[in-house]
Amino acid sequence: MLLAFLAGLSFGTPGWAATVQRVDVREGRITIRFDEAVRGASSFILNGPQRIAIDIDGARPGRASGGDGAITAVRQGWRGADSARVVLDLAEPMIVSKGEFQDDGRTLELSLRQVDGRRFAAASAASPLSFLPFGWGKAKPKYKVSIPVPPARKSALPRVQGDDSRPLVVIDAGHGGNDPGAINAETGLREKDVTLKIARAIRDELLESGRVRVALTRDDDRYILHRERFGVARQLGADLFISIHCDSAGNVEASGATAYTLSDVASDKEAARLAARENKADIIAGVNLDESEDVSSILIDLTQRETMNASAGFARLLGREAKPLIPVKSNFHRMASLLVLKAPDLPSILFETGYISNAQDAAFLDSREGRERIAQSVRRAVEIHFARRMAQTAAR
Repeated sequence: MLLAFLAGLSFGTPGWAATVQRVDVREGRITIRFDEAVRGASSFILNGPQRIAIDIDGARPGRASGGDGAITAVRQGWRGADSARVVLDLAEPMIVSKGEFQDDGRTLELSLRQVDGRRFAAASAASPLSFLPFGWGKAKPKYKVSIPVPPARKSALPRVQGDDSRPLVVIDAGHGGNDPGAINAETGLREKDVTLKIARAIRDELLESGRVRVALTRDDDRYILHRERFGVARQLGADLFISIHCDSAGNVEASGATAYTLSDVASDKEAARLAARENKADIIAGVNLDESEDVSSILIDLTQRETMNASAGFARLLGREAKPLIPVKSNFHRMASLLVLKAPDLPSILFETGYISNAQDAAFLDSREGRERIAQSVRRAVEIHFARRMAQTAAR
C-alpha cells in the first residue's frame, strides 16, 4: 500500500538520477543494476508481512519483476524526490548477510541468509545497513550499525555461599540480558536461559557436598562483560572458575559436551569458530574489548603457563567424570583464545554442556534430569581436583 501511494505522487525527478534497470533474484542473491552510478543504498527489515526493503539514493524506480524461491515478488516505487525503494516479499524469514557495490556504483550485490522468526524480528528492530559505492572517496562498502553503549556502573560483588574455610568455585552462566547466545531454531530455546538454570543446579550440588564455597557471576537475566566475569572471580579470591555455555552448529547432528581451556592458538577450526563468536559478544553489548594488542603478550607468560596447565588438568578430569553421566565428544578437551578464560592466575574452563542446535541435546539441557547429571559430573571433578591439590600441597 505504501509503495502504491508513493508511486501515485507526482515528484519532480532530477535529470541526472539513475534508473533501476533490472533486479535479478537467484538462490539467495540479489543483483540490482542501474544505468548510471548511484550515491549509495541501505537495507532494512520489515515484519508483518516479512519483507526486505532497499533504498537507493540518486535513483528512480524501474519496472517490477518476478520473484524466485524464497522471494515471492520484487516491487519498486519512489522514496522522496530522488530515491527509489525496492521491496522483496519473502516466503520465509531472511536477512541481508552481505552487500557491496560493483561496476563503480552501477551494480549492487546483496547476499541473503535464512534465519528463524526470532532473529528476523530482532533484525527488524535494528538500524538499517548502509552500503557505499567504490567510486565515492576511499570508503569501502560496510555495514553501519548503531548500538547504544551502556553507562558505566559499579556492580556489587555476588554473594558467596558455604563454609569460609573451603576453597571458592565461581560459576559463570554465559550470556544474558541483551545477549541471548545461541538459539534453537525449532523451539526458540535460548542459551542464556539454559546456562543460568545449569549454573544454579551446579551451585546447589556443590553446596550440598560441603567441600567448597560457591558464587555465581549472575543469578538473574543480565549481561556481564567477559572481563568483568573473571574479574569478579579474581576479586572474590576464587580458586576455580567455570563458565557454562551451550554450543551451536549449522550441522544439527552435532552433539556432545566439550570443555575449553585458554590457548593463544586454537586447537582446531571449531575452537577458533567458538572463540570468534564468544569474544564478539562484548561488541554486541556495545563495548569492544579487543582494543589492546598487548593483552596476549601480558597474559600468556610464565605465570599463566602454570595456570593454563592447572586448567587443562581440570578439563581432562571433568571429561572423565562427565562421560558416564552425560553425552560428551570424544575430543572433550579443546583449547581456544577465549576472553572469559584470560585470568592470569585463576584456573578456568569454559564448559560447553551440549549443542542447543541439536534436538536431543537441547531437550537434555533443558530438563531437570539433564541439569542434575551435569551438576553431578562437575561436583565429582571439583572434589577430586581440590583433593589432589591438597595432597600436592601436603607433599611439598
